[in-house]
Amino acid sequence: MKLITTLTLALAADAVSAAALQARHYLFPALTGTADWSSVRITANHYSNGPVTDVTSSALRCYELTPGTSAAATQSVAAGSSVSFKVTPNIFHQGPLQFYMAKVPSGETAATWDGSGNVWFKIFAEKANVANGALTWGSMNAATASVTIPKNTPSGEYLLRIEHIALHSASAINGAQIYLSCAQIKVTGGGSGTPGPLVTFPGAYVAGEKGLQVNIYSGQTSYTPPGPAVWTG
Repeated sequence: MKLITTLTLALAADAVSAAALQARHYLFPALTGTADWSSVRITANHYSNGPVTDVTSSALRCYELTPGTSAAATQSVAAGSSVSFKVTPNIFHQGPLQFYMAKVPSGETAATWDGSGNVWFKIFAEKANVANGALTWGSMNAATASVTIPKNTPSGEYLLRIEHIALHSASAINGAQIYLSCAQIKVTGGGSGTPGPLVTFPGAYVAGEKGLQVNIYSGQTSYTPPGPAVWTG
């Protein structure tokens, strides 16, 4: 009886520990005002909430449950307007939010395209706050994450990629935790800008680069996130 009781308590403790770990991870399952996974591609971590840590993995592109799996809908967004992602449950760790877009090529749709190639451009990178050698970010504990589509973005269908790079354990190589997802959007009323620089996922980041391997708790005077410069349109 004592052995059974001990085993039961151990299993219960493991379950609590797993639940606590999951609560510290998070998802971006929807654009605000839409149902979960309706215009956002369902991610491989939709049950575990776990991150991507290998920046050479194809999961770094959209983290799809099954590569090539699309969402059912494509959401219209006016150029120059703001679009927001829901965070479930919230952003639990310190680190920067970033947003990328990739224009769907001719002959494809946002629902059929896999986002491969040298096609991604950055439209937002959250700046760090530096105090007493430590880095913090305003997105901590956020329940939504918003970005403005640059007003000169050409009209058409795009993948909109959100990522949050959690840096709480990033002192070691591959310690950064990247939480991400991709929404399918259609930009309307766009301009004639030329977005860039363009990068690939994977390929845009390198393990061990300063934006991914950093001690955010001491010794810092500035921070530059990984990836290209922001295109402001």
